[in-house]
Amino acid sequence: MTPSAIPLTDAELDRLEELLDDPALEEALRLDEAQGYLCAALAGPRPMPPERWLSDILGSDEALEQPVGLEAAGLLRRFADALEADLNAGEPPTLLLYPLEEGDDAPSDYQPWCEAYLAAVDSAEEDWFDFLGEDDSEENAENSEEEHEEIAYLDERLFPLMVLTGEAESAAREHGEPWPEGEEREQMLADCEDDLPQAVADIYNFWRAKRSIGTVRRDAPKVGRNDECPCGSGKKYKFCCGDESGD
Repeated sequence: MTPSAIPLTDAELDRLEELLDDPALEEALRLDEAQGYLCAALAGPRPMPPERWLSDILGSDEALEQPVGLEAAGLLRRFADALEADLNAGEPPTLLLYPLEEGDDAPSDYQPWCEAYLAAVDSAEEDWFDFLGEDDSEENAENSEEEHEEIAYLDERLFPLMVLTGEAESAAREHGEPWPEGEEREQMLADCEDDLPQAVADIYNFWRAKRSIGTVRRDAPKVGRNDECPCGSGKKYKFCCGDESGD
């Protein structure tokens, strides 16, 4: 492990948490959200540039002009280096989570972490799903089955995040699909919480492998899965005309 990838000490993590909560950085993400955002920012077709994720985590470009922002940025860069070193090694991240409520036995709150991760996915320069199917010319038609399998795999690994943010349940109910209730629902949530760190590592290494292979860029514009559907429904494309479930 290189010096820049040495994990932050507990004291340094406490200091980073304190800095992110400083009134001078009123738009900054919390520590749990920063980790979630970074896990996605480091993944994808093209990793997000540090200056971009620093601005997003600290709340603005101007934050880097303040002493508190500069100190936080230095710790965040080291935090990201160590996080990426673990992901490169195939190690699931140790999630930094806040409790849902006060008390020693209070359960962890996964929702802010997952929401921050998905926010970074939505903010990516290249849409993750568009990237997987961006070359649809006739000479590459034989690749469509492989691309479909890759999209299905990415959907499957993102599923824990969609469940823990409530997006999966909302989409299911919007489409009139059944959703688990009672104990079955609680078991699904527990399973997704357990699976989340490995899912994040799998997604990172999926994109790492894809980047090593390279891809052909398309020139024609394409509607992103998170864009508003061109049919005028007001829904996201992935939940409307881009929904491949057939419902």
